[in-house]
Amino acid sequence: MKRTSKSVFFIVFLLIAGLTYTTVFGVYTHFGDRSDTVIRSASDIRFGIDIRGGVDVTFAPADSKVDATDAQIEAVKNVIEKRMVNSGITDYEIYADTNNNQVIARFPWKSDEESYDVASAIEELGKTAMLEFYIGEGTTGSDGTMTKPSGDPILTGEDVESASAAYDSESREPVVQLKLKSSGTKAFAEATEQQYNNGNGKISIWLDNEQISAPSVNSIITDGNAVISGSFSEYSEASSLATLISSGALPFSITTASYGTVTPTLGERALDLMVLAGVIAFVLVAVFMIVMYRLPGVVAVIALVGQMAGTLAAISGYFSVFNGFTLTLPGIAGIILTIGMSVDCNVITAERIKEEIRKGKTIDGAVAAGCKNSFSAILDGNVTVLIVSIVLMGVFGPPDGLFATILKPVLFMFPAATTGAVYSFGFTLFVGIVLNFVMGMLASRLMLKSLTRFKFLRKPWLLGGERG
Repeated sequence: MKRTSKSVFFIVFLLIAGLTYTTVFGVYTHFGDRSDTVIRSASDIRFGIDIRGGVDVTFAPADSKVDATDAQIEAVKNVIEKRMVNSGITDYEIYADTNNNQVIARFPWKSDEESYDVASAIEELGKTAMLEFYIGEGTTGSDGTMTKPSGDPILTGEDVESASAAYDSESREPVVQLKLKSSGTKAFAEATEQQYNNGNGKISIWLDNEQISAPSVNSIITDGNAVISGSFSEYSEASSLATLISSGALPFSITTASYGTVTPTLGERALDLMVLAGVIAFVLVAVFMIVMYRLPGVVAVIALVGQMAGTLAAISGYFSVFNGFTLTLPGIAGIILTIGMSVDCNVITAERIKEEIRKGKTIDGAVAAGCKNSFSAILDGNVTVLIVSIVLMGVFGPPDGLFATILKPVLFMFPAATTGAVYSFGFTLFVGIVLNFVMGMLASRLMLKSLTRFKFLRKPWLLGGERG
């Protein structure tokens, strides 16, 4: 039997410690007067309406003379819904009121919102997002307004297949990367060839009749990949633009007919109380595990810290290039449930090891047999919960989301039911179970096998046997 190296414990421990630290405090870089987020901290988590409150807004056509069809109102609803999902807002309610030509939406505040300005909170959701590319750049008139270049646009938002925010590999500045559809690839190749042959001419990019970038053409682009750069001071600005582009344009300009704030249903101090309760519960669980199971209990506590950190990292989005998720009260319930399953996983393993020790097996033999004999019971319980979490995310998540797409052959029989609170529960449940495999069944076992290589820890009573 191949033994686990003594150094494995320290490697796993440092990885968990590093994950925990970066999850709690984040990682930020500074370039001159610009600060960029590399790894989001726990403070960047967006909390649901039930915990922090949010915004209630009604959108209507900006032109009162517009007689919108039912299909157009549904299109407005779908675009706004997609913009919220792309921004990591997974706790929301949205309705299409076709009788009154309105779309009603309710969503939580941003994580960094301090002024609670409703107008700024809803600004991006209602933008028309008319994206256009022109040969040449705009000209500024005497009144300060900028005029588009003459001629028709070479590309519009309809020609864009996808848009994503990223960092330029050389300048480290935020950019928006565009992948063009086949309809736009040829036209863009011809335009860049023309401007390149004209001596690095420019192609200007306009959003809602405002020039946002006018880069020089330094090469002929034939693969359909374009980059918008030079107009973003922060990564979040590039991410917002990418969200607007990828969610599509509205069928007509809309305005905010009415808006208001939504107070948190749990009260303002609910989050602080939940955090305090969580800390107390964790301390009690840690003491119980260490007292009852000794060395396996210590290992279980370390793995539990890693699972909690990993769950918070998944919710916050951790790396800034990924969107986070909205954490609701049911989502917190999902975290608590999976933490309980993680403790249960370690309890089952520790009990099996204790049984083997009392049968008279050696330290190495007891640990190996205990881990092996507990595997199937832990696997079965976790897989069944994993399936439930996938179904919850498929049924109550975004209609075009990954799990909804996977379950489409089944879900077509049911009406759409986008309920962010339940989706949050399914998401935290899914993440917790996946991390349970990583922390509870892999990391904890590696650490335990590594620790039992140290002579001063090779004592049966440390694994549940009688004190000699």
